[in-house]
Amino acid sequence: MQSRGVARSSVGLCAVRSCMLLLFIHMSAPMEARKVRGGRAQARRAQQQQTPAFRERAEGAESFPLDFTAVEGNMNNFMVQIKNLAQSLYPCSAQRLDHDMKLHFLKNESVTCNDGSPAGYYIKESKGSKRWLLFLEGGWYCFNRQTCDSRYETMRRLMSSTKWPLSRTGTGILSPQPEENPHWWNANMVFIPYCSSDVWSGVTPKTDNSDYAFMGSLIIKEVVNELLTKGLDNAKVLLLAGSSAGGTGVLLNVDHVAEHLESQGYSGVQVRGLADSGWFLDNKQYKITNCLDTISCAPTEAIKRGIRYWGGLVPESCRQAHVGEEWNCYFGYKVFPTLKSPVFVVQWLFDEAQLTVDNIHLTGQPVHEGQWRYIQKLGQELRNTLRDVPAMFAPACLSHELITRTSWMDIQVKGTSLLRALHCWDRSLQDNNNSNSNSNNNNNSSSSSNSNNTPKHKTPPIRGCPLHLIDSCPWPHCNPTCPTIQDQMTGQEMSPIQFLKHMGFDVQKMAQQQGMDPRKLLGMLNNGN
Repeated sequence: MQSRGVARSSVGLCAVRSCMLLLFIHMSAPMEARKVRGGRAQARRAQQQQTPAFRERAEGAESFPLDFTAVEGNMNNFMVQIKNLAQSLYPCSAQRLDHDMKLHFLKNESVTCNDGSPAGYYIKESKGSKRWLLFLEGGWYCFNRQTCDSRYETMRRLMSSTKWPLSRTGTGILSPQPEENPHWWNANMVFIPYCSSDVWSGVTPKTDNSDYAFMGSLIIKEVVNELLTKGLDNAKVLLLAGSSAGGTGVLLNVDHVAEHLESQGYSGVQVRGLADSGWFLDNKQYKITNCLDTISCAPTEAIKRGIRYWGGLVPESCRQAHVGEEWNCYFGYKVFPTLKSPVFVVQWLFDEAQLTVDNIHLTGQPVHEGQWRYIQKLGQELRNTLRDVPAMFAPACLSHELITRTSWMDIQVKGTSLLRALHCWDRSLQDNNNSNSNSNNNNNSSSSSNSNNTPKHKTPPIRGCPLHLIDSCPWPHCNPTCPTIQDQMTGQEMSPIQFLKHMGFDVQKMAQQQGMDPRKLLGMLNNGN
């Protein structure tokens, strides 16, 4: 009897703490934010009383139920306070939360890494969440026996699982810390290591006649199959994310994942893509060289050779659009219009990996005028290819990869952070999904069966919630929130003006092009504007 009393008191204490946490969350928004939002909040309350669809969305919210935009000005302090209070609830459970993702090798041993070792994934489950984030690691590729042999000698962890650690700690959008990852911190996190060297597109096993397996696309499919036994079958949202080659892998596989889940009877899972730094161009190199290795080989030639070597699989709709030239589907601006699943694109306008394959090597020596013009032209070409992408975030920075950086929330485009843009995208998709559901419920027609055969990129805009964010300034690091640049010779951080001078920036000429006084432009650069 006494132990039952203790248990009841413990449960009661947990309930009290939970109520305190909810009260704290409700009261913590800064008063200024509440005043600004007062009119809209009052309108929302009236709408909530009148609209059943609104109540349905609130009750079935797919994300942690906080409107972080209300506290954006003081986000760090707000999230630290929530975390500290939430930690006091840990004794209510049998054990403290474990934030690391744990390694699981695939049960299907026929799906392997390049060298035949078992493929696998890292997972941190969040039992109360119906949101799943699957991340595809990046790391270039190889496209023939010579380049793959070299890769195996120098980057074996990207071709073999034999030395993978037993656990990984997520960062950026994979972080379990709410102050680092406010919107996705409590989702089920899955990190899929890249060990297929095929831009996540291969379906070719290792045989006695072949030296390597290329099974990237099959690895994703098998991971999804296993996750269905761990709660993915009851998911509301699956976000397939990736950086670099993993970002391209998202574009190549997001429709495959959606089609696979639907074929298995899980059409209720909303599959979305987040492609970071994987939007490469098949442009002309600055300096044309022989295709001897992955770095110097022109992107088009490397992919043409690779797709044959890997047995690469591309989205069916893109394959039909490029019959006999399926290599086109590895380039974002060509595959994106054919996709049916919604995809958010994150892309630096001056991507370091793109510049590398274009044979622009920024190695300590100042850039001469021809290279400077090529770099500016690259930024403009990227802008042009992103013009019709509804949901995207493109800072004018010289960098590569963003979403797994611990500082991923610091970068802004036109005053909006990537976190904010993703939150707006999430809301727009949820609103769109609810309106489609209501429409389908009210119309007993065959139109709903055709909805899965049309692209889903178009989402209704939400007032004050930007989705299409691209810098308009014309040179690298003209955005003051860009990551800091280090001098490769000295290791010292460079100011914006030091970096631009190193890049061969001509203040007089650029001021003339922009129609402003050179002294004003120089002052803006020195101030980081």
